[in-house]
Amino acid sequence: MEIQKILFPQIGRCTEEELYFRLDRKDEKSYEKIRTQYLYKNQRIDFEKRGKAYFDTYFNGLSIEKWVKYTRIEHISLKIRISGKFRVLLINKEKVNINISEKVISEVILQSTLPQDFIIPYIDGSNKGMYTFALEALEDDSRYYGGAYITDIDKRYIRNVKIGVGICTFKREAFIEKNIKILNETILENEDSPLYGCLEIFIADNGRTLNAAGLKSDKIHIYPNKNLGGAGGFTRDIIEMLQNNDKYHITHVLLMDDDIVIEPEALIKTYILLSMIKDEYKNAFIGGAMLRTDQQYRQVEAGASWNGGNLISLKNDLDLCRCDNCLYNELEEYTEYNAWWYCCFPIDIVREDNLPLPIFIRGDDLEYGLRNMKRLILMNGICVWHEPFENKYTSFLEYYIIRNQLIDNSFHCPWYGKKHLKKTMFKHCVQEVMFYRYKNVDLYLQGIKDFLKGPAWLMEQDGEILHKKVMSEGYRGQNLEELPMGFSYPVYEESLRINNTLITKIKRNLTFNGLLLPTKGDNIVSVARVKTPQCYRKKRVMYYDEAAKKAFITERSFGKTVRYLAKTAGMLFAISFKFPKAQKAYREEGYKLRTLEFWKGYLEI
Repeated sequence: MEIQKILFPQIGRCTEEELYFRLDRKDEKSYEKIRTQYLYKNQRIDFEKRGKAYFDTYFNGLSIEKWVKYTRIEHISLKIRISGKFRVLLINKEKVNINISEKVISEVILQSTLPQDFIIPYIDGSNKGMYTFALEALEDDSRYYGGAYITDIDKRYIRNVKIGVGICTFKREAFIEKNIKILNETILENEDSPLYGCLEIFIADNGRTLNAAGLKSDKIHIYPNKNLGGAGGFTRDIIEMLQNNDKYHITHVLLMDDDIVIEPEALIKTYILLSMIKDEYKNAFIGGAMLRTDQQYRQVEAGASWNGGNLISLKNDLDLCRCDNCLYNELEEYTEYNAWWYCCFPIDIVREDNLPLPIFIRGDDLEYGLRNMKRLILMNGICVWHEPFENKYTSFLEYYIIRNQLIDNSFHCPWYGKKHLKKTMFKHCVQEVMFYRYKNVDLYLQGIKDFLKGPAWLMEQDGEILHKKVMSEGYRGQNLEELPMGFSYPVYEESLRINNTLITKIKRNLTFNGLLLPTKGDNIVSVARVKTPQCYRKKRVMYYDEAAKKAFITERSFGKTVRYLAKTAGMLFAISFKFPKAQKAYREEGYKLRTLEFWKGYLEI
């Protein structure tokens, strides 16, 4: 039985070769260049004599320690297809403290005139870290065509698994159409796929813009839905699975963002892992890491911890072309949730009284994880590519981030009190004032105000109307030619290099970031990476969104500065009197927000 296919890069999906293999194109003694190359069209690697390829990579190393820990597998073999003559090394790698331990398990010589499959067992490996292999061509015109890690397992231990993929989308037709095409070709219509017949796709169309007639099939189900954010869309998918499970027989729910690039083998690996999982881990969540779409080798997050809002993205900013980082990924750390760009859990967790909270966006996935996740399994190769969040600045999120943080903390962080909120709020609002982003202060304070109204207020809201109001009160990027201040890329680039020094920090602190001094020119800054020194004594600041090629402008106002600092001070008093009561109300009555009865009315099903 194949448990993990050896993958090749593919155009349109991922072309970072070192996520799949590393080619050595030099002779170690003579330093002569050797022609070893990967052919995209043929999906194979061609070797001249002495050419080498290493597969200790993110997609093609085998996470043996996790397979042995979480499943019933005992013995692993490598199946490879080659022609020509190769020296093959089976290798066991492990991260030990700051070092990498590498052990050659076996060495074999394989030769075949025509393409042929060979099976080589991993014998006497440590079952720690990663299993991998390396190839060295011993003659010209040798070729490698692919392979897989395989195992023998008693059929009695294979579980029946069927995955329901839940996707929430809002006017992202191109992403949906591309991903459905990939899933149709590789799984849904491919009888050779291990997942064939074991996958159902549920799509909540919050924008009601998908060509449902052209996309639907007996395995793809599309539901026009109210625009109630990710929480509303994903919950709609879950409800459809739950209420129709006599028909679909779903065993696991996999929630997945719409604006991602998927690797179908991640779904297959998830399925195989679940079908062989040990009884003691059958309620575990399977998480997918997030990799960047603009730097496909760079990992953004593999699991996370909440800490009352002091979010820790685990294994952040790893270059996965490096073997040592892939081995670091194998180490398990404390996690509290996995984001819903790729998160799989048993449908048994889903009950009519255990649905997500209606908090629109930001915090729905983490709250559901904090509530239900007891163990998270992460594995190299289970991932999606997603646009990095710093490329997606949205002003209105100021409202949702603080409001939903307070709701989540009410349920799961009893230690988070009014002192914590006051400190966080004051620091954040003062910083936004220094950025002259006065609208953001309003949104942030409104989020706190609405939390203080308690769960009864949230239950009464029409989420679509509320969201439109929130969106209208934030900053929106405009085309550069429409702005009253000219855009200059050198000015923008120069601002990125501005940093704090001790002297400038003292000056800024004494003058409230220059607000007590006359203005001196304008500046152009990154909308997502702005720092207070960049706004020091500036009259106007253009906030440039490099991904969207749009911007908005804010202008210093002494009157607004005083007014918004006074608003912030007023909220400090409101928190003192109302915050404990609101927290208690959420703890005692908030469970009503996660019931099927509430959601049916909220979604107007």
